[in-house]
Amino acid sequence: MMLKPQDIVVLVKLCSYPPDLKPSFAQIAMDLHLSASEVHGAVRRARIARLLSPRDLGSRPNIRALEEFLIHGVKYVFPAERGEPTRGVPTAYAAPPLNTLIGPVDELPPVWPYPTGDTRGVAFEPLYKTVPYAALHDSFLYECLALVDAIRDGRVRERKLAEEELKSRLRSCGSHERSGKSRPTS
Repeated sequence: MMLKPQDIVVLVKLCSYPPDLKPSFAQIAMDLHLSASEVHGAVRRARIARLLSPRDLGSRPNIRALEEFLIHGVKYVFPAERGEPTRGVPTAYAAPPLNTLIGPVDELPPVWPYPTGDTRGVAFEPLYKTVPYAALHDSFLYECLALVDAIRDGRVRERKLAEEELKSRLRSCGSHERSGKSRPTS
């Protein structure tokens, strides 16, 4: 068994649902632009890796283990891949919340390639190809995955800020105030 990049996306998405909502594989798949079988496989692999609690505990992400993996392991298992300049959706330090904590830099920002993206930057391969589509409809998912990208490829200051911001979001996982649905468009 080996984790796949979409497993991380599914785990972060599971954090965005209220604790009393147990979404179906079909619902998660629709929210993430994945197939239900991809979601099922991701959940199975996450359980084996102990990143997801057993079914009898509600199939919620194991926040401590997920936090540890995202901060210390994801950059080695799924290293960042940069490409050529393109249009896309800002990520890492160029996306919320880091874009308000880190001032402008004199280089093209990292972006997930996206044909109708409103930012020109350097292509930054997302964890999974559907990430830009899903992130544009879920601010929690967008911020968490952008923070993961900052950990995967950021400078020391960016990584430290991203770690603290990600911890804060993961520890509030399942909050009733968050719907996990809409991302304000800018």
